[in-house]
Amino acid sequence: MKILITNDDGVTSDGILTLAKRLSKEHEVVVVAPESEKSAVGHAITIHFPIWLKELSICSYAKVFSTTGTPADCVKLGIDELFRNPDLIISGINRGPNLGTDVIYSGTVSGAMEGSMSGYPAIAVSSADYANPNYESAAEFIAMFIKEFDFSSLPSFTTLNINVPALDYEKIKGWKFTRQSKRRWRDFFESRKDPFGRTYYWMMGEIIEDDEDPLADYKAVKEGYVSITPISVFLTNEDYLEKLLNNGF
Repeated sequence: MKILITNDDGVTSDGILTLAKRLSKEHEVVVVAPESEKSAVGHAITIHFPIWLKELSICSYAKVFSTTGTPADCVKLGIDELFRNPDLIISGINRGPNLGTDVIYSGTVSGAMEGSMSGYPAIAVSSADYANPNYESAAEFIAMFIKEFDFSSLPSFTTLNINVPALDYEKIKGWKFTRQSKRRWRDFFESRKDPFGRTYYWMMGEIIEDDEDPLADYKAVKEGYVSITPISVFLTNEDYLEKLLNNGF
């Protein structure tokens, strides 16, 4: 297959290079990724500034391009200018999980969603432990998964959000198809002083995991399974819309 890879951790991050190296054994791989970390940029695109592109000579197994743009920019550039008609777009491997409401903020997930919006099969992949990610295990899982999964079954505008437990590959129990959970962050700000006495704020947070759904994405990961969640670009609350249409005000 022809596989376009991007991420939000940056073009030289261990996750993206580990994935590219593993997949290049069996596929034609091109990497187009931000020159620096773009975590939590969501689906931002660059419209008021030019996007600079540079080919890097950092590996022998794939063509690698860095850009000044976002992950979504990278996918747009990749499919329009550098690697037309890829068979698959992969965003990752992200450092840390993208579970629950993380997908709203994630540049990694948005890179994959840009691919699906453009009409290509796309997946986002994360190693679900920020402190101790296991990129080799996640890459091995993706190499196996893309052989077995029928990507022609993916509906339009749908992306697979894949979170791999940070375990050795042989210790992963398998995979489960899951729902995006209500896992979310309770944010708070810590005020601090700079050397000149000016106040600035650092955003902190704690994870809330109280979803009772047995198919919640984070529960599969905690149990040692890979979580695979089909997500769509459309955010309409269909149940509530139906209620509004039927009852009115």
